[in-house]
Amino acid sequence: MAKIIHSMVRVVDLDKSLKFYKEALELDIAERLDFEGFSLVYLRNEENDMELELTWNEGTEEAYTHGSGYGHLAVAVDDLEAEHEKLVGFGYEPAEIKEFFRDGQLLAKFFFVQDPDGYKIEFLQRHGRYQ
Repeated sequence: MAKIIHSMVRVVDLDKSLKFYKEALELDIAERLDFEGFSLVYLRNEENDMELELTWNEGTEEAYTHGSGYGHLAVAVDDLEAEHEKLVGFGYEPAEIKEFFRDGQLLAKFFFVQDPDGYKIEFLQRHGRYQ
């Protein structure tokens, strides 16, 4: 059986991305591997078994394109409103909180925010299948 261990995104400004992921998701550097011309930085916190890999390529100044296939990264949180307020306080401009219903039952309560490279992150209130 396969185990998902990380997902990777390419970033233009590594320091700016590290700051965002620390403030927004409380992710710390688990390991940083610097090579000639690029760096791989693995982020995680105690809540996660899976890591987020940030790949920084030296000399890249233009934003990466995400194509039509990339959707978002999702995280579950205990207090959605508090997380929203925290992100507003950091100046990250999260979208408004929304509720999604199915057959009259609350399926999800969520909002989206974008990281410095435009990758979307969905914050979901812990509920139902989103634990």
